[in-house]
Parts: sequence; C-alpha cells; structure tokens
Amino acid sequence: MNTIPLKRLIPGLIIGPASWLGPYIAAASLFLPAMIQQLDADNKIQIVALFSAIGMVVAAISNMVAGYLSDRTKSRFGKRTPWLVSGAFVFMLAMIFASISPTIPVLLLSWMLGQVALNFIVAPMVAWLDLAPEEGKGTASSAYGGLGMALGNNGFTIIAAMFLGQFRLGFIIFGTITFVGTLIAAYIVREPSNLYDKLDTSTKKQKISIKDLVTVFPTWSVGRDYYLALIGKLSQGIGNFAITGYLLFIMTDFLQKDTFATQQSIQLVNVVMLIFGILMGFIAGPISDKYNLLKLPVGLSTIFLGIGALSIFFLQNDIGIIIYAFMAGLGMGIWNSLDNLLNLKVIPDKNRVGLFLGIYNLGNTVTQAIAPVIAAILISQIGFSSIFMMSFALSIIGGISILSIKSVSR
Repeated sequence: MNTIPLKRLIPGLIIGPASWLGPYIAAASLFLPAMIQQLDADNKIQIVALFSAIGMVVAAISNMVAGYLSDRTKSRFGKRTPWLVSGAFVFMLAMIFASISPTIPVLLLSWMLGQVALNFIVAPMVAWLDLAPEEGKGTASSAYGGLGMALGNNGFTIIAAMFLGQFRLGFIIFGTITFVGTLIAAYIVREPSNLYDKLDTSTKKQKISIKDLVTVFPTWSVGRDYYLALIGKLSQGIGNFAITGYLLFIMTDFLQKDTFATQQSIQLVNVVMLIFGILMGFIAGPISDKYNLLKLPVGLSTIFLGIGALSIFFLQNDIGIIIYAFMAGLGMGIWNSLDNLLNLKVIPDKNRVGLFLGIYNLGNTVTQAIAPVIAAILISQIGFSSIFMMSFALSIIGGISILSIKSVSR
C-alpha cells in the first residue's frame, strides 16, 4: 500500500480539516441561525431544527456515497483528491448562494447543496490517515483531529463572531476559504497516482447492489468494537453539538446577554478551546504512540464534555462559561486528536477504509443535524436548561461505549 511521508501528510492533515470544518462550523452555528432570525425570527428554533433534520438525511447518504466512490476511484491524483477538491468548489458555490437567499426555502436548498458537497470533502479526506506510515499513524491522527479540527472548531469561530453583523458576507468569505484551503492541502499532500494500481478482487468493477448495501454493515459479532466506537462518536457528537449548535441563542436567550457580550463570550469559549485543541494536537498523538494509550483517553474525554455542560446549567454566569470552555476544550482536544485513530483500529474490513471512516465521520456532520432537532424539542417542552442535562447523559453513554471496546487494550 502507498504511504506518504509525514513531512507532507501532517501539514495537509492540519490545513485540510481546518479548511472544511471551520467554515462549516461558522456557518452552522453563527451565520445560518443569524440568517434564519432575519428571515423569520418568530419561528427560528423550529426552522433551525428543520434544516438540521433534512441535512441529517442528506449528509448520511452523501457521506456513504462519497466514501464508496472514493474507494473505487482511479486517477493520476489518487483516490481521494478529485472528490474532495470538487466537493470544496461546490461547497463554496453553495455558501455564495446561501448569502444571497431572499427566503427560507431558497436558503434551505443552498444549505442542502452545501451538505452534499461537504461530505464529498469529509469522507475522502479522512481516508488520507490510512496513507501515513504505520509508526506515525497516531501522530497523523493527532494532526488531523487535534490541530486541524481544533483550528476548524474554534479558531475560525473566533473570527466568525466578528461577522455576526455581516453574516451574508461571512458566508462568502468562509466558503471561499474552504475551496482555497482544500486546494492547498491537496497540493501539499500530493496523493500518489493510482491509475495502474489493481483494485482488490472483491471490489473490482463492483456495482452497488442491494446485497452490497446490506453487507456495508457487518453483524454485531464481526463489527462489535466498530459499532461501540460509532455509538460513542454519535453520543459525544449529539451531546456536544446540542450546546454549540445553539450557543448563539444560549448566550442571548438563556443567559440574557446583549450582542457585544455574546460576541465576547463566544470568542472566549473558542479561544480557550483552541488553546487546548492545539496543545492536545501536539502531545496526544505522540503520547499515544509511545505508551500505547488510546481507548482510555478517548473514553474519558467525553466525560469531560459532560462536566462542562453541567457547569453552565448550575452556574449560569461567566464562571460557568469559563469552566465549560476549559472542560470542553480539554475533552474535545483529546477526542479530536485520537478518535480517528481509534476507529482505524476497529474497522472490520480494511479493504473499505474510506467507506467505514466516512460512516464514522458522519459524527462530524450528522450529529450537528440531529442535535438541534432533539434540542429544539427539549427547549420547546422544558426550556434551555434541558439541553445541558441531555449533553451530560449522552457524554456518559459515549464514554462507557468507548471504554467497552475489547480489541484495543487501553
């Protein structure tokens, strides 16, 4: 199997995920809610949930299709690069369309196009991890998740908060960043040509059939640890995004902050989380490689997120926000650094790495779609306080699931 030197792969695995995740998080958590509030303020909670529900279906389908197609692609640019560059270009167009949307239906169509395009970046790009040398996979995973995703999750949001008053412009700028950043990452990585590689005989010239779709998901006895990792990912993701997806409304409606105070609080949370994300990105992967630690830190990281959520619920002040930022930053820093490596260890079929990594990484997009739907129901029935309790409960479930994996010793 082809490998890429870490000196090329690591910069690409930092720039690449930061370039798609950062603009997406900025758009999903700030620009989209602000746009919806401008177009239909009275129904903003329900409309955010609607966008999320439809986006969940679109993201799930497109992610699996993208992983499936990239596993079977042969080109002079390799398996993954043609798809992720094309996806980045279409995502940029979708964000431009979103910026000029005059109505909710037009905005919805633009957002769904963006969901499809985004998953044609995500599924192929995460499969770059499999191109790392065996002794450097932990470092590569840490670069992708710890550094790349920390910059995406938090670094971009610090800047995006400045565009709350110009969110239409924000859509355009951040969509363009995705395309340019993805191009730069692809150029740095320079995925080798696979034009003359032989596909595995089990997948060569294989057409998508009902039987193939069924066998995508192995039985529990075969895929037990993969499913536990997936349960952990989904639980952690829903618990986390239930808060971050409504962070703007938590600040304004739950904590009663004005626009300036909201901007300051969002920036504070993301600065702290960025610091921890970068720190864990530098140390978590190398420590995992050296001491063979993987399952334990990933499992415990979800529990840190739950504790952070409780701090906002109980304190409801700036101290609670700081504690949340500290615990969520530590938890997400560890999780993003190591969870993709954990999934590589438990994949049930090594001939379908792109597909299984793509399904697993639905946790980065589908959970952002599921979480606001659940949160909207809870907010309407109980109030904002309920989403913090849900986040804590799901974080505990996610941690237990990860720690129950058997094929990874510790």
